[in-house]
Amino acid sequence: MRRRLIIVFLVPLVAILLTLGGAAGWGAARSIQQAFYAEQLGDLGYFITSARQSLRSGSSAVVDAEVMRFREVYGIDVMVFDLAGSVWAAGEDDGTVLSEADAERVRLALSGRRAEPPGTVFPWIVADAALVEPVFDDGDVIGAVLVSADVAAPRAAILQQITVLSAIAVALIALGVLLVFRLARWVLSPVRRLDEAMVAIERGEMDTRVAEDTGPPELRRMTRVFNGMADEIERVMTRQQEFALNASHELRNPLNALLLRVEHLATGLGDEWREDVEETREEGRRMARILETLLGLARGGRSDSTISAVDLATLAARRADAWRDVAGQQGIALRRVGEGSVMSVTDRTIVESALDAVIDNAVKFSPPGSTVEVGAARDGDVCRITVRDQGPGLTDEQAASAAERFWRSDDSRSTPGSGLGLAIATDLLASVGGELAVSSAEGDGLTVSLLIRDGATS
Repeated sequence: MRRRLIIVFLVPLVAILLTLGGAAGWGAARSIQQAFYAEQLGDLGYFITSARQSLRSGSSAVVDAEVMRFREVYGIDVMVFDLAGSVWAAGEDDGTVLSEADAERVRLALSGRRAEPPGTVFPWIVADAALVEPVFDDGDVIGAVLVSADVAAPRAAILQQITVLSAIAVALIALGVLLVFRLARWVLSPVRRLDEAMVAIERGEMDTRVAEDTGPPELRRMTRVFNGMADEIERVMTRQQEFALNASHELRNPLNALLLRVEHLATGLGDEWREDVEETREEGRRMARILETLLGLARGGRSDSTISAVDLATLAARRADAWRDVAGQQGIALRRVGEGSVMSVTDRTIVESALDAVIDNAVKFSPPGSTVEVGAARDGDVCRITVRDQGPGLTDEQAASAAERFWRSDDSRSTPGSGLGLAIATDLLASVGGELAVSSAEGDGLTVSLLIRDGATS
């Protein structure tokens, strides 16, 4: 954007300065040329009078002396021709040979034509400027006068003017470039600060704001809007963190009380209840880990994930067992499939929470008498936990939208739920470098896969 802004301002400015400089140079050259031409015409007028008297008297002595003196004083050559075209007077330089152009001018003058104004004298033109005027006597041409002057003086004057104008143009262009760069910096400084502020907010520095006292009025208004938006985002994030902190902290007390009650009840139960008590304890410990993760997120904006080696096949089997009673109440069977052991390095709590959301979704939409298959397998460097149900299934287009928040298919509007299960599972897996894949199962139902890549949670 800065480059485009500089080009937009700089190109017209340079074009205007060059145009004005060229016009000024052209005007200066024309002015000096006209002054030089006026001097030549004055010299011609003086010598035409002298030449007329000399030609009428038949003696060239007087005009010869004047021509010689004029050459010595001003360095300008003057030649007088008679009607036959012969040199009548040229001082002591009677053997002068005329160029073809000057000879043609003399012939035209002897025919009665007056001299035409010369063209513009530019510094690179080195030829001398010559003017020829006819000498009239009672309306008849009796001779001609040629004045040949060196153009070094006007050429030097024009060169000086062009040099001065070029220096002024270069200085103005340099000043214009400096002003354009400062203008671009002034205009874009709020945009740069906005960009830096957005990057800081993205890193979690929610108190970052932008000064509103610089830049154009339009960008100042945008800065105020941005600061207001940042204030609102910080307020919302603070409220969310406070809610998560309060909720997770308040849930710890009843959870601990529940675990104590379980331990107290376990003392009065027989050995046949030992397995159920242990499963209840494990569920309590898992809920405690979830609350600790939630507390970490609420306090510092990130969870203190515990990355370790996890057997995903064993994890899937345990979660299936935990959901077996809930599924059985709806007449749904949970069956373990896949490989016997699938090792991966990941966060156990996050994978368990994501798998619970997927199993809950499968049980919710499966018809009574159906089976939900849960298992794990490895495909190269990707570990896959698959949950396959025998529910109504989804089309490919619906499956692509199934993980979006609050999305519900038209056929499942009557089923209780908020449409957040798969979306939550997607977010949880993304925090450990995994992803969720939803596809239609072969035959009936839906297949939801939790994909965990080795090394993604380094």
